[in-house]
Amino acid sequence: MGILDSKVPAGPLANKWTDYKNHIDLVNPANKRNIDIIVVGTGLAGGAAAATLAELGYNVKTFCYQDSPRRAHSIAAQGGINAAKNYQGDGDSTYRLFYDTVKGGDYRSREENVYRLAEVSANIIDQCVAQGVPFAREYGGLLDNRSFGGVLVSRTFYAKGQTGQQLLLGAYAAMNRQINRGKIKSYTRHEMLDVVKIDGKARGIIARDLKTGKIERHSAHAVVIASGGYGNVFFLSTNAMGSNVTAAWKAHKRGAYFANPCYTQIHPTCIPVSGDHQSKLTLMSESLRNDGRIWVPKKKEDAIAIREGKKKPTELSEEERDYYLERRYPSFGNLVPRDVASRAAKERCDAGFGVNKTGEAVFLDFASAIERYGKEQAVMHGNHNPSKEEVIKLGTEVVANKYGNLFEMYEKIVDANPYKTPMMIYPAVHYTMGGVWVDYNLQSTIKGCYVTGEANFSDHGANRLGASALMQGLADGYFVLPYTIGNYLADDIRTGPIPTDTKEFDEAEKLQVDRLNKLANNNGTKSVDHFHKKLGLIMWNKCGMSRNAKDLESAISEIKELREEFYRDVKVPGDANEMNQELEKAGRVADLSLIHI
Repeated sequence: MGILDSKVPAGPLANKWTDYKNHIDLVNPANKRNIDIIVVGTGLAGGAAAATLAELGYNVKTFCYQDSPRRAHSIAAQGGINAAKNYQGDGDSTYRLFYDTVKGGDYRSREENVYRLAEVSANIIDQCVAQGVPFAREYGGLLDNRSFGGVLVSRTFYAKGQTGQQLLLGAYAAMNRQINRGKIKSYTRHEMLDVVKIDGKARGIIARDLKTGKIERHSAHAVVIASGGYGNVFFLSTNAMGSNVTAAWKAHKRGAYFANPCYTQIHPTCIPVSGDHQSKLTLMSESLRNDGRIWVPKKKEDAIAIREGKKKPTELSEEERDYYLERRYPSFGNLVPRDVASRAAKERCDAGFGVNKTGEAVFLDFASAIERYGKEQAVMHGNHNPSKEEVIKLGTEVVANKYGNLFEMYEKIVDANPYKTPMMIYPAVHYTMGGVWVDYNLQSTIKGCYVTGEANFSDHGANRLGASALMQGLADGYFVLPYTIGNYLADDIRTGPIPTDTKEFDEAEKLQVDRLNKLANNNGTKSVDHFHKKLGLIMWNKCGMSRNAKDLESAISEIKELREEFYRDVKVPGDANEMNQELEKAGRVADLSLIHI
């Protein structure tokens, strides 16, 4: 196993990154043509890294389990991306973004990495605008900003409720340019199964072609893991069902330390669980808390009446509503950090004030925003005495322009019009701050194995601020890793191609083939989803928003028993040497059942 050395450069915090770049070793363009890099995962962190490294001249191979890099789960990010541009003139700065991030993470992140993140954040916006990302703009054409939780400024750039999608398309376009140049070889519908180490360095991976079941060997001078987090250990989360921790976990099994796996973000604004039939939950962007007000009835009897369908939320007057975040946290109001908002919602529901049939939901109400915007628009149109209907019509148009696609999504799922009745929301698993331990260079304790984006642990401490995931992914990929990995690869300019016909590749491939065959040939009776759901319930009930020693000890014991039952009684139809999605899921659930033990 490696030794923990953060390799943080000396000097004042604000100068570290600049001084670092001034003194690292470089690889000249002619030598870059002889160096291979593998990037596992093609979301924002992986896609940005692959495109940038290929642009620099390295030979890059990318791997994703989706049928296209543009279907990475980064596409699901909604609300925005932070950057310390101070376009609003409201006092933002690099230091303030740094401070907000460290404070929001309960002072548990590596400050040097966070300051670097804040420092390069402004470059991200320039890069994405140059790529053609359609950020929202004010009336005069300037880029617009909105606020997110845990801050007192407006620093979040956004593309309606589709920011992740637009940013990913920008990175994907940059990747495609390099694919067309032959600098990137894109392997879609491939899943990394193992890291191959030679003489203590990451020199390749074992991958499985998900279309044919074929096991493949791929070598490189360095391996980059950018495969996201492990939120699906809870089964019900806002992650895509394909999102998994296999790549990062296999790096850990080969010697990469794992850090802070207990730090899981519970997002406060998600569509509540509606039954056992669900396989995932749906996020409602934190940006909605800019204009939406969160409340529950002040009286339990009103909450009960709403749950039973005897009363509508619109029938309660302002005096009968408890805007509990505004009451408890007047400085931030509804834009408190995510962990604070989630715990507060759980506390209100546990106290009996929940408003859906299960008692696990609170209201997110836009009536005040619609009225405020409607009056403002009426005055702008010269109408100083508008009717209530005119105010609602004008206000609804403004809200629809800002959040329309999110409202449409909510109405399609819940069958309720959020313009006319409050949304119902409840916290759900969304993001993992823990991950593979990395140093200042984003290198794990395996030499040559780099980890970026959500897959690493470094930037968000115990709680990530909203709109900072996209910022970290693109910062790592576009502006950090291309420098730090070059410093490492400067020693490999005379190494030559890495052969795959070595005992290290033989052993790694055999290990994974045996594992897959064991799962495929297991003569069990229960499906993979049966075990995944049971694992998720244990995790949510005993390792969720509130934790205690008794439940955690119980969870360890229960998960151990579940793992034993899984290997004894899981049923995987089909064969290992063919397209087999149940086998894919079985491998991922096996890894998930290990990560929290």
